[in-house]
Amino acid sequence: MNALYLVALLPPEPVFSETWALKQEVHRLTGSRNAVRLPPHITLVPPLRQPDEFEAACTAVLAAFVATQQPFSVSLDGFAWFGNRTLFVHVSEAEALQSFHAALMAWCKAHLPEVQPENRPFTPHLTLATRDLPPAQVTALREQFAARSYTGTFTVHNITLFRHDGQQWQPRATFELGII
Repeated sequence: MNALYLVALLPPEPVFSETWALKQEVHRLTGSRNAVRLPPHITLVPPLRQPDEFEAACTAVLAAFVATQQPFSVSLDGFAWFGNRTLFVHVSEAEALQSFHAALMAWCKAHLPEVQPENRPFTPHLTLATRDLPPAQVTALREQFAARSYTGTFTVHNITLFRHDGQQWQPRATFELGII
C-alpha cells in the first residue's frame, strides 16, 4: 500500500509554541482532531500517496534543492477562513515564500515528477483547524477569531518531509536551507 507524504515548513520558536497553543485552543473549543494531528506548519507539497521507494528519492531531491536556497522571512498577520471548513493564520508579505514555493515546484518538475503541480494557486497559510469543524460551531468560532489578532515573524531555515503512519504525521527528514 502506498504511503502518504507531505512537505512543509515548521515555524521556529516562539511562533511554533504560539500557533500550537492556538491549534490546541480550537481543539478544546470544537473537538476538532485535525487541529492537533500535525504541528503548526505551512504546506509546501500537499499530501500525496506514493510507494515506499518515493521517500528515498524525495529525500535526495529535497536535499539537493534546499542546498540552492537561502533562508528567508515569513510574516503572519491575523486569521482567515477558506469557506466554513478551514481556519488559518494568514501569511502576509508572502513574496519570498511564493518564490521559494515556485522554485521548489520547478525543481520537483525536473527531478521528482511524482510531485504534480497543484490545480489551484499556492495560498500560503498556517492551518489551525480544517475539515472536521462542527458546522454548528463555525459561526461562534468565526466571531471569536475575528475579534482577535495575532502577528508573528520568523526566518525559514529548513523544510520537513512528513509521512503518515496511519494515525498521524511523522517527520521523516528535515532539510537545512543553504547547506551543501
